[in-house]
Amino acid sequence: MPIATINPFNGETVQVFQPLSAEQLDGKLSTAAAAFSRYRSTSFPERAAYMIRAAEILERDKEQVSRLITVEMGKPLTSAVHEIEKCALVCHYYAEHAQKYLADEVIPTGAMKSFVRYLPLGPVLAIMPWNYPFWQVIRFLAPALMAGNVGLLKHASNVPQCALAIERIFLEAGFAEGVFQTLLIGTGEVDAILGDPRIVAATITGSEDAGIKVAIGAAKRVKKVVLELGGSDPFIVMPSADIDKAVTTGVRARVLNNGQSCIAAKRFIVAAEIADEFERKFVAAMEALTIGDPFDAATDVGPLATASSVKSLHDDVRKTVDAGGRLLTGGNVLNRPGFFYAPTVLTDIPLDSPGYREEFFGPVASLFRVADIDEAIHIANDTRFGLGASAWTEDADERERFTNELDAGMVFINSMVASDPRLPFGGVKMSGYGRELAALGIREFVNAKTVFIQ
Repeated sequence: MPIATINPFNGETVQVFQPLSAEQLDGKLSTAAAAFSRYRSTSFPERAAYMIRAAEILERDKEQVSRLITVEMGKPLTSAVHEIEKCALVCHYYAEHAQKYLADEVIPTGAMKSFVRYLPLGPVLAIMPWNYPFWQVIRFLAPALMAGNVGLLKHASNVPQCALAIERIFLEAGFAEGVFQTLLIGTGEVDAILGDPRIVAATITGSEDAGIKVAIGAAKRVKKVVLELGGSDPFIVMPSADIDKAVTTGVRARVLNNGQSCIAAKRFIVAAEIADEFERKFVAAMEALTIGDPFDAATDVGPLATASSVKSLHDDVRKTVDAGGRLLTGGNVLNRPGFFYAPTVLTDIPLDSPGYREEFFGPVASLFRVADIDEAIHIANDTRFGLGASAWTEDADERERFTNELDAGMVFINSMVASDPRLPFGGVKMSGYGRELAALGIREFVNAKTVFIQ
């Protein structure tokens, strides 16, 4: 895949970028190692001052960089602006909380002094996807830099301008050269970089297959890695739920970011006694969505990011229908320029079809009817993924069961799954391991050093 900006609204190539040569890449790794030797000694107040400045630049330039996001991957402009605002928020959050999260942890042992000190590891490689081209990067970068590490970014090949813009922002904020760098390279270069002794750890947000390759590459070198991979998140609606609110939130949770989100609701599991009403209202709401130009404020759903995304999504929908699934609406590639797919709802999902367990990365919802909470939990857990889960109920006992029994890294009750700097973010099973955000996120890439003084 070329490193290029291809506008998904019309399919036109905007700009093509030359990948780094072997010599240029080696120079960037050396620059990162040298930068870490100096940056690790900076104080928390120094780092916080730079991080706050980065937040201020993001806020100042949000209109400009939001347009860059929309041009490169098709996110509606209003959503792109929200993404940049959230990036500024996470920068402010870690500027305020990092020192507290990484303070010495005193442990009484009877010695004169014993404690755990959290120290930075070194240059960390981040392999990031296109769907949230600023947020995915900065939610890693803010805690990593506040911990004293330095970062190198291998971004998705279809968002190179976003990748370069992030580097410019952090340089302008005052971070020294080499503290954060963008690497314009292909996927084939990743394993060699993981094997370089100057890289001490890695993090990846991406597909299951990509995560497995990075995990194997890191394991061969005994290097820490955080994996945030796919999700086939359930959205469970029980009889006591506010159906109208569940429908409205469910549609938003399914088509957020044009349906291209790892934590989007994908499998809607609804109690049989309310299923007819939910289905009728949900399908109507999906059909009422406005599809079009992502720069138009009236647009609800813009294009998918790439032509291959449309093909893959449509192939899985057709396989589900061919296996016996039933289309309630949509199910077709839109006949217009760009990479558009119709908002789609499937039901009567066969067990071995893609609609039952797989991750539809686009505006396609699978709808299931269940007899009771036991069946709801069974279907929700009957997938290799375990990222997020949303459950809607006013019953306290049901809430407790969903909290304890759903196989997910995150469970949201009467709310859609969302990322928040204050809350740990991550999954179980094939959705990955490790956590981002909150206190757990900043402690992923540190040496928890035990100190014992007698």
